[in-house]
Amino acid sequence: MLRHPLTPIAAALFLLWSNAQAADKTLGEVTVSNARSVGSKPGLRDEIIATESFSARDIEKSGATTLTEALDKRPGISVQTECSICNVRNVVLNNLPGRYTTLLIDGIPIFSSVSSAYGLDSVSLGGLERIDISRGAGTSLIAPEALAGSVNIVTRRPLKDELLINQQFGSYGQMNTELFGAKTFSGGGLTGNFSHNQHDTVDGDDNKVSEYTGYKRNLGGIGFFVDDIAGFKLKGRFDVVDEKRMGGAMGTDYSGVKTDGSGNPFDWSKGKNGSPDSRGWVTPDGSGADTLANGQAGTFYKDGSAGMSEVIFTDRQQFISSATRKLGEGSLRFAVGYAKHKQDSFYEKSTYKAEQSQYYVEASTQQPLGQTLVTAGFNYRYEDLSSTGSDANGVPNNGIDNYKYRTPGVFLQAYRAFFDGGVEVNGSVRYDDHNVFGGITSPRLNVLLNHTKEVNSRFAVGRGFRAPTSFFEQDHGILDTSRIVRQIDKAEISDNASYTLSFAGDRLAVASSLNYNRIKNMALLDSGATDPVTGDAITLFTSAQKPVTVTGGDITATYKLTPQLEASVAAERFNYNFSEAGTLAFARPETRAYLRLDYESGPWTGMLRGTWTGPQDLARFYDYANNQRYNFDGSKKMDKSPSFWTVDLRGEYRINKQWSGFLGVDNVFDFKQSDKESMLWVDASGGLDVTHIWGPNRGRFIYGGVKFAL
Repeated sequence: MLRHPLTPIAAALFLLWSNAQAADKTLGEVTVSNARSVGSKPGLRDEIIATESFSARDIEKSGATTLTEALDKRPGISVQTECSICNVRNVVLNNLPGRYTTLLIDGIPIFSSVSSAYGLDSVSLGGLERIDISRGAGTSLIAPEALAGSVNIVTRRPLKDELLINQQFGSYGQMNTELFGAKTFSGGGLTGNFSHNQHDTVDGDDNKVSEYTGYKRNLGGIGFFVDDIAGFKLKGRFDVVDEKRMGGAMGTDYSGVKTDGSGNPFDWSKGKNGSPDSRGWVTPDGSGADTLANGQAGTFYKDGSAGMSEVIFTDRQQFISSATRKLGEGSLRFAVGYAKHKQDSFYEKSTYKAEQSQYYVEASTQQPLGQTLVTAGFNYRYEDLSSTGSDANGVPNNGIDNYKYRTPGVFLQAYRAFFDGGVEVNGSVRYDDHNVFGGITSPRLNVLLNHTKEVNSRFAVGRGFRAPTSFFEQDHGILDTSRIVRQIDKAEISDNASYTLSFAGDRLAVASSLNYNRIKNMALLDSGATDPVTGDAITLFTSAQKPVTVTGGDITATYKLTPQLEASVAAERFNYNFSEAGTLAFARPETRAYLRLDYESGPWTGMLRGTWTGPQDLARFYDYANNQRYNFDGSKKMDKSPSFWTVDLRGEYRINKQWSGFLGVDNVFDFKQSDKESMLWVDASGGLDVTHIWGPNRGRFIYGGVKFAL
């Protein structure tokens, strides 16, 4: 527990006015050690803040076609599915809720909780240079709401004319077409990218309810780079996204599914612990009004395809740009961002249409002050959401989660090296004036110890805040309530401490970390409340009374067995301390282990990856003590999930300078949760829900394709 957090004034004074001896540093690039790297892993960047980087080549070898695929199955990083029908996904850092991860593109934050829910699947990988991951509160100086950390996509400035075409076909009707082009000119360049990705719905247990959402997604973007315009180096991009996804009912008949509101098109007797009657399921407490085929009391399903399906259309446009130039002995930076995000949704007969605008403006400068490098700046973040909709009975609940946030903020950061570069210190503090939650101060201190040329340590302690948005993806049931009653008046606060030890030699690289995260005022939604006067269903928007603490550690070791073959092994262990139901709403493992082999020789490239996930305490995370979960046959859900392996492999052969072919298999051994336990569940009275999730929702996936490069 952080009993004596660093105050902003103390941080600033310590860093700005210390008289200790410092080594000279290159202005504008805080480089912290001369440690060598092995291959592309463990990928700890040479910076004072512990930053893991994944290069475009590393991502390509994994076979990823989306951002979520690129980040999944890595120590301390995972992608969590939070609905078995719509497959809303979040990037999870240090096993904290996904809404605490901030996505940036070229250092500009332009995603919110509503746009991240489905939008992370729609982030293009075309033209990227690398992805940087920083774990911990306050790691991003410009995005204090990153309570778990930040994901920064860094785009690549082209150095020559390029044309890249990637065509892939896979199981379940999957098809992916990627186009990327670049045109350079004297002093700059232009890039363009287009992606079409589609996938059928997947039903692993044959009950005609999908576990894996089908989608059709089109992405397009234009990037620009100018090396010198009035002394500024300019870069930016404009992107558009159009996606349609549907889960529950199979196929793509969106309008037909929405209008099919009666009868039973599903078979509830299929799958593990299926019902004794295909028409419905057992009511565990015996209160069901229907009699099943075996004589048990139960509930017949009567709401058609519509009552068990979710259809989401997403339309997004975004623009970001930054400009930097030398200013005296330092530098000056301006950045802007804009996003317009529209979501048209159908959730099991409820409707929800949202429109969101986001703006971001930043001005900052970095200057030497004696032997201290100081960064100071200002940014302004604007985020609003307006929605219309209705519950399953057609009763309007327009504006149920509207909000408008305006947050101007100032920040100060100072860097200094001591003892001939043996110790390096970076401290920062920012102050945000939130229009709803008031003034909030977020300090952070980072210390780097360069023990030897190959070994260094990083210590960090920091704080961040997040303004809760009440976005209904925290609880689907919010749409069947008449309104939200806000009983929350405090921002979510995270205190984080971490230690990282890394070694990088000629053939061996090791990176290990310990992390402590304590979340106060965690936002909670209770959609089971009623208005004491009218009796209408309402949602209470409240804060957890007790903090949630997540502590963990991970270690990754990479060894170059031969010049062509590299092996990595990693493990992580986490502990969760929470007492209030709903604070950590989805199951998380305590232990994971990772294995990876990378081979590259001549025209051949290969990757083999295995991920072991340990048991998960389902009874605790899903609060069986207050709401026991049941299968369709009336049996109780498992208290703990089984441990399991997923294994992926991919190979590529370069035919000539222009052409190459690739073939891959994800989840080689075809393990999926539906073989052991359905993602669907019912409560004691037979109420149905779709959020019992602990394992893969898709089995073996085989894909292959060709690439053309010019």
